[in-house]
Amino acid sequence: MTIAFTLDNFRITYICIATFMWVVSLVLSYEYMRHYERKGRFYIFTLLTYVATVGVFLAADFYTMFIFFEIMSLASYVWVAFDERAASLRAADTYLAIAIIGGLTMLMGLFLLYDAVTDIGMDGSLRFNSLKYLYDSMRLMGDDRGVRQIWAAGLCMLVGFGAKAGAFPLHIWLPKAHPVAPAPASALLSGMLTKTGILGILMLSRYIFLPIFADKSSWSALILITGVLTMATGAVLAIFSVDIKRTLACSSVSQIGFILTGIGVSGLAASDLALSGSLLHMVGHSVFKLILFAAAGVIYMNVHKLDLNSLRGYGRRKPLLKLIFLSGALGIGGIPLFNGYISKTLIHEGITALESYMYYGGAAALSYDIIKYTEWIFLISGGCTVAYMLKLYICIFVEKNKDADIQAVYDEGKPYMNRATATALTVAALIPPALGLTPGYTMRTIVDICADALVINRDAEYMLESFFTSECLKGAIISIAIGIVIYAGIIRNVLMTEEDEYTDKWPGWLDLEDKLYRPVVLYALPFVAAVVCRFLDKLVDITIYFLRKGIFADSGEKEELAEGNRLTYCLGVIAGKLNRIRRRYLKLKGVRVGKPVNFVHKFAMDYESLKESRTVIFRSMSFGLMMFCLGLVLTVAYILITRWW
Repeated sequence: MTIAFTLDNFRITYICIATFMWVVSLVLSYEYMRHYERKGRFYIFTLLTYVATVGVFLAADFYTMFIFFEIMSLASYVWVAFDERAASLRAADTYLAIAIIGGLTMLMGLFLLYDAVTDIGMDGSLRFNSLKYLYDSMRLMGDDRGVRQIWAAGLCMLVGFGAKAGAFPLHIWLPKAHPVAPAPASALLSGMLTKTGILGILMLSRYIFLPIFADKSSWSALILITGVLTMATGAVLAIFSVDIKRTLACSSVSQIGFILTGIGVSGLAASDLALSGSLLHMVGHSVFKLILFAAAGVIYMNVHKLDLNSLRGYGRRKPLLKLIFLSGALGIGGIPLFNGYISKTLIHEGITALESYMYYGGAAALSYDIIKYTEWIFLISGGCTVAYMLKLYICIFVEKNKDADIQAVYDEGKPYMNRATATALTVAALIPPALGLTPGYTMRTIVDICADALVINRDAEYMLESFFTSECLKGAIISIAIGIVIYAGIIRNVLMTEEDEYTDKWPGWLDLEDKLYRPVVLYALPFVAAVVCRFLDKLVDITIYFLRKGIFADSGEKEELAEGNRLTYCLGVIAGKLNRIRRRYLKLKGVRVGKPVNFVHKFAMDYESLKESRTVIFRSMSFGLMMFCLGLVLTVAYILITRWW
């Protein structure tokens, strides 16, 4: 297999967006990084990440995409660990662990996919165009084994792409990595690197699992459920957060959920409205997070704090920064006349179209009630977006700091960013209203030029005739109203103290990383694997001992008592019974036999050793060798089972 690239309008569009984002981030970096040591390291890995990201978007097949995907993940690790503080290194560990686990799972998916396409005579080609309609074609041919293998490959690859996109439940790296990374890097992590994961999911959904018929698409149902869970989880986490960069990171999780919801709906409905909305929201979210994280970076490089209570009132006398932040906030909140409203409206209309399709007899892999709940979760999540952006804007740009001296320092009017940074951020902030005010020209054009690459039906009415009808505005108005209620009723009255302080009341036991993933990966999995490998190791000794003292016990040799455990004790009892039966049979035949062996004593239990078994398990075996042995056993078992199956 060779590295293969392709170029089309969609890829050109996103490479232009990526280049623009890197330019703006580097302009901000010149001022933001001036007090950091080892700035050269940051710039080197920023450029290396750019090259790898462009390679992902130019990839013509999954193999090439995987290669550059891994380079991008490893290069961007340096962003997270850059300042080498304890919190940064821990977040970097999480980021790298998710990246490697996702990457290796994706690699297993590539193996399975390669094997499947080779079996049907496709010479193992993993090019996107060669894989079009692969899953449904196998279904129609009745190739059940191929269908199962394609599903297994798709799920493995979905884990890899979903981990980078920040999809639930592998979203845990975003809230941890973004606050500790430099703000220019956070903008790229959120605005662009997550989109490489979305690109992979799009290629899976629009090529391998693209349904010939819109009904009964289980893959699209899976993507839709993942999107809904991601959308709601990120929105709730952002509501609780009191760290500006963490809030924006959780917001990214939620917005990725919006995009995945649109992709899932497009596979279930006989309409490409939602897919067009997902494409436009990809583009819009890249710009939103560039603006918002850059604005947060400007604040941090002046205040050197991220807590909202400390930042309160910082932007009251800074009109340019206020307008820049407001542009990103209104865009991501889906406010009319900004591009976020257009993309979210298209996704919402796609959901309502799916509801109508199912109401009038259309079949789908999900029930009508689930789709109805999806619409309300979509609207409530949009309301949460409005609520947490209101929280950030009011806290930083409207309220006064509780410390009058600090507020006086904030209001002094000193320069807070240089001209180059101000110019770059102003240009970026003009994009959301420019697209939102001219959707019939700009946003339609984006969908038109990307239609072929994403298999959007040009003959379908994939764009609305008008974006400002009462039906379209209805969804936005509901979300805005929900957002105001959440802000006034929950954020101001429940999530703030009596002293009017912002507090993070998110329950600690709901932290998936600390309460689930780390205990499982670092303790439970090694312990279970060690027990299994220790059993396999001792099984050989037990078998040999059984043969020596059972079948070949006539030599009469004296042996010292052996130490064992409950398992060997039971085996000894069974072996003793079998040996007595054997001896009686030989005596009936007139054969002279030696002194019998007391198997119960030979397999006697050493309880003192048994008490220390946990210590012995961890001290007596190399972890790497243990995992290798376990992996070898599972791999051989997999090969035997699948070939037999």
